[in-house]
Amino acid sequence: MASQRFTHHISQQFDNELEAIRSRVLDMGGLIEDHLNKVLEALSNADADLAEDVANRDDQGNAYETEIDERCTEILLRRQPAASDLRLVLAVSKTITDLERVGDEVEKIGRIVLNLVTADVPRSFYLSLLSIGHHVKRTLHRALDTFARTDSHAAVQVAGVDPEIDEETNAIMRQMITYVLEDPRSITRVLDIVLAARAFERIGDHANNICENVIYYVEGKNVRHTALEDIEREIGTE
Repeated sequence: MASQRFTHHISQQFDNELEAIRSRVLDMGGLIEDHLNKVLEALSNADADLAEDVANRDDQGNAYETEIDERCTEILLRRQPAASDLRLVLAVSKTITDLERVGDEVEKIGRIVLNLVTADVPRSFYLSLLSIGHHVKRTLHRALDTFARTDSHAAVQVAGVDPEIDEETNAIMRQMITYVLEDPRSITRVLDIVLAARAFERIGDHANNICENVIYYVEGKNVRHTALEDIEREIGTE
């Protein structure tokens, strides 16, 4: 397992500041995971109240992002970190942006679920979303776990599931096309489901980005826009 251990500095306070921002990222991740769990519960149980609650909680994620971003800026200005310390701060900054965008997508899904439930759309029509939703939930959790353990090899493995999420999304799209062809009146609810599926897919993309941030911090390599096979070869996971 390739992982990054913190460098111990002469200033214990600096160590504490670095650990604190990392810890706050995990707090933010836990909040976003909780919102994702709730939106899946609302989808599964056709719970309009829960869906509305999730749709109105995005400000909590925004507050985390603002706080952590300010801490990162302060560290950059006061400490002028270098090497792995600088990579950690940059990885944190990128990760909170991804988490904030996950929160945006969860809010969007919450509003769509609310639309579907209040319009009395049959649950059987949108339960196909649950499969991709739970897949994305597991992927996000594993991505945050690689961040917590600063494990670049595990991050590569998690990033490898992104094509599976894309394929699930494509399967839902094909199913929705069939519904529209059979009953053109279903177009409104089909569009809602397509938007929700795409939102889940984007959450998977952001989880993948978090894994790339971990690899950057641990390995010092920017692997965005790099094929998975090339990443595995570069950091020796094959």
